[in-house]
Amino acid sequence: MTLDQIQPGSGGIILQVGGSGALRRRLLDMGLTPKTKVMVKKIAPMGDPMELSLRGYMLSIRKEDAAKIEIEVMRDGTGAIGTGG
Repeated sequence: MTLDQIQPGSGGIILQVGGSGALRRRLLDMGLTPKTKVMVKKIAPMGDPMELSLRGYMLSIRKEDAAKIEIEVMRDGTGAIGTGG
């Protein structure tokens, strides 16, 4: 599942960051790296951008960019991880 498919209040662990060149480098530089826990906090009224919580800070990214980030979804609020699909 990709990050753009997650609803507010849900999250997971980043498995892979796609994209290429400068876009991929920018996503990685913002802290969106594999094995990082990420939570979707809000999605703007028109659906873009989305606000994420990761590594102790808030980050807003476009849904188009979030679609390049594959995550393993958390199945409940305890931090337990689901199968991602």
